[in-house]
Amino acid sequence: MNTESREKKKFSVKRFFVSFKYSYDGLKYAYLNEQSMVLHLLCTFIIIVLGIIFKISLIEWIICITLLTCIMSIELLNTAIEATVDLVTKEKRELAKIAKDTSSASAGIISIFSLIIFLMIFIPKIIEFIGW
Repeated sequence: MNTESREKKKFSVKRFFVSFKYSYDGLKYAYLNEQSMVLHLLCTFIIIVLGIIFKISLIEWIICITLLTCIMSIELLNTAIEATVDLVTKEKRELAKIAKDTSSASAGIISIFSLIIFLMIFIPKIIEFIGW
């Protein structure tokens, strides 16, 4: 689509605040319909509770919050890509499968990477707490 055929959007305070409603609607949809988002919410709760219990440092908080935010953002993008593919075609098509599988893989990679970092932060604290 060329940019000349698109209507130029005007900036306004109302439009700015309406965009937050759209964001909320997207987040609400994801949490109500995507199992991975519910799992992410549970993991976020666990990480926050562990962070408070073990009094993690500021840099550890920054790392945890950054990773949790990245996971949520990529999961939301994955949901958007899957919905877009479903909108375009319901047929079993190789390119549709590739789009869905690779977007899912990106969510899986950040989740695994984050889990490793969370374990690196919390396992030493758990070991120290247990007294091993």
